[in-house]
Amino acid sequence: MPASPPPPDDAPSAAPAALWAGLARHRPPGADAADRAWRSPVRGPWLTSVLGAVLLATLPLVIVTGLLDWIAYGPRLDQAFPRDVGWLHPPVFDWPTRPAWLFRLTQGLHVALGIVLVPVVLGKLWSVVPKLFDWPPARSTAQLLERLSLVLLVGGILFQTATGLLNIQYAYLFGFDFYTAHWYGAWIFTAALVAHVAIKLPRLVTALRGPGFARTPVERTRPEPADPDGLVARRPGPATMSRRAVLAVVGGGALLLAALTVGQSVDALRRTALLLPRGRRIGDGPTGFPVNRSAAAAGVTPERTGPGWRLTLRAGNRTVALDRARLLALAQHTAVLPIACVEGWSTTQTWTGVRLRDLAALAGSADPATARVRSLERAGLFREAALHRGQVTDPDALLALRVNGVDLSLDHGYPARIIVPALPGVHCTKWVTEIVFDG
Repeated sequence: MPASPPPPDDAPSAAPAALWAGLARHRPPGADAADRAWRSPVRGPWLTSVLGAVLLATLPLVIVTGLLDWIAYGPRLDQAFPRDVGWLHPPVFDWPTRPAWLFRLTQGLHVALGIVLVPVVLGKLWSVVPKLFDWPPARSTAQLLERLSLVLLVGGILFQTATGLLNIQYAYLFGFDFYTAHWYGAWIFTAALVAHVAIKLPRLVTALRGPGFARTPVERTRPEPADPDGLVARRPGPATMSRRAVLAVVGGGALLLAALTVGQSVDALRRTALLLPRGRRIGDGPTGFPVNRSAAAAGVTPERTGPGWRLTLRAGNRTVALDRARLLALAQHTAVLPIACVEGWSTTQTWTGVRLRDLAALAGSADPATARVRSLERAGLFREAALHRGQVTDPDALLALRVNGVDLSLDHGYPARIIVPALPGVHCTKWVTEIVFDG
């Protein structure tokens, strides 16, 4: 007697068949009401696929720039957060200093795209929300695994977006370390995204190749044909918006957020950055550009930066102490450089000071492998920073004493601060009191 053919991949096997059937018979309270509530005829594979294609084209850029920003913090110097990432440690390299706007680009894209994509993410979730109320939640083991990956995907993007937006505003309402949570959340989301794309990409391509629905006016808007994923409403009601209007609302929301965000990186539009209060101007004049951490917040007082302040340079057994007058008497170099912060804002200013490589030579280190910079700030994650050889020896890497032709203000790091091309802003240490050159 010939053997029976194997069941299709999505058919329930004999063993759990009773489980799926039992779940289907015992519907939870409210399941029928939820099923009747989702009646929009514009939902369907085409709309979901259009929004999914936008996310598929942009989310990898958010992921890659986030990983590059972690590398920019210097994992080789043990100062990237989180530090110990175990087997999730990617290949790393010494972050370059050229082009000088590199970190400004990667961090700006990471934050700006995270904000601009919020309406697209919400639109995509709206297009599939009826599936979240399906009962039973799965009808086979394969479908159950797919649904679990979807939970990780939806939860992951909502978690990453919410914590990222709160970090921009310094609103740490979540009670856990942002850097650690954002790092591991990104890996979970990325794995779920890869699994989801592998499962759904053929259907996305099929839906996009099929007849388009964007040109249909609202009075002729009809549901799409029933689909295997159940995205089309079972009991569709009359259309109140066309699919083109839905896409216009989503696109308009994204453009509005872009307009309110672009000022974070364009100095001339700084006052339009309404969603980024730390990225707006804090005053007029040469030092009227943003600061992320004020002297008051850092506990740095004018008394500690007054005439008694000294910069200590160390290299091996040699120690050199310089006051600000002696620093100003050394050869001065001027460079136009951007400074970019993790919250996404950046600005370009004209900095004047002493080259770090000249300070290294003065301390007796002709070719330092690293420089460890310490601040007058006594607490905080970034009161110290390490720079690798390329960052120390770059011709525009400075211990800045002046900005835009005037002395640094106290909030901008007076009496001296670090400025290095393409260096994350948190490592451009302010209120420098000591530099140790090693190697």
